Amino acid sequence: MATFCSGALGALASRGDLEVRAFAVTWRTRHALACRLPAGVVRVDRPLPARPLHWAWSMTELPPIEWLAGPMDLVHGSNFVVPPARRAARVVTVHDLTALRFPEMCEPVSRRFPALVRRAASRGAWVHTPSHWVAQEVVELLGVDPERVRAVHHGVWLPDRPAGTGQRALTLPSGTSRYILALGTVEPRKDLPGLVRAFDELASGHPDVALVLAGPDGWGVADMAAALERSPHRRRILRLGWVGGERRDSLLAGAAAFAYPSVYEGFGFPPLEAMAAGVPVVATRAGALPEVLGDGAELVPVGDPVALASALSRVLDDEAVRRQLVQRGRARVGSYRWADCAEGLARLYAEAVSSRKGGG
Repeated sequence: MATFCSGALGALASRGDLEVRAFAVTWRTRHALACRLPAGVVRVDRPLPARPLHWAWSMTELPPIEWLAGPMDLVHGSNFVVPPARRAARVVTVHDLTALRFPEMCEPVSRRFPALVRRAASRGAWVHTPSHWVAQEVVELLGVDPERVRAVHHGVWLPDRPAGTGQRALTLPSGTSRYILALGTVEPRKDLPGLVRAFDELASGHPDVALVLAGPDGWGVADMAAALERSPHRRRILRLGWVGGERRDSLLAGAAAFAYPSVYEGFGFPPLEAMAAGVPVVATRAGALPEVLGDGAELVPVGDPVALASALSRVLDDEAVRRQLVQRGRARVGSYRWADCAEGLARLYAEAVSSRKGGG
């Protein structure tokens, strides 16, 4: 989760009471870390191959992190895997438990993560989650001691671009002047084919509206392509692939509505980013989304294209509903600051280090 790492590292380093170092368990992208680190974060310049290390850590306590990165008080594994340690306290972030809830929606490498988390927790690691929903699942599904699980919400970057300024980022299909936007990797958990079906439900009554799907290809591309092929409104659906930087900000700011039809979520960055951009959000009641989005979004049942289409139609047609959602969304997203995330993580680190020193 690059967004979490970037936001949390920057906020932690800016506190002044922590020395923050970063390492990457990857060989293929070993040169990418240096240019992505926020100011104040020290890079551990020792590339580590992921697959053999994950295999070793699934069965042994070798190699410990001190062999790879030197002495430290605490090591935080930011994506389901935390190295073993000789003396350092350990924290591991569990973003969600899709691998247990919906294993058929995960690739093989992701299905191995729960076992790694269980092993780390059984050997004293603390667990950080981005929501109380995931914290509860960690306790119930992984059997982790609730006293060693802490929910600390992520932060959200606030845009500097006003709403309604994004249409220059793309050329809409002929006859359309507004668009519904979805952002996310094309994978089964995001249920973008379901969004296409919802768009088909509302498209005839909204001839001026297009659907824009932005995000990199994942392993759900075949289902997505089939849904697009079946759609009678295919001409009004734009598939952009990955977008970033100013173009992504512009797409968000220019959207008439933002749709997030996920089957399961442990947090949900994109709908919060849409709220920050002043765009009304329609999302499913999937996983942690009700907790995270609160009353800042219109929430519909998971896997119900008709309900999704109905909610999107209300947002498109009713200016009062739209204004209310935008107002509530902006208020909601204002509570997700990276400084607050860093404060929560720092408290967790202090607990973990104190427990380690006390033998707990």
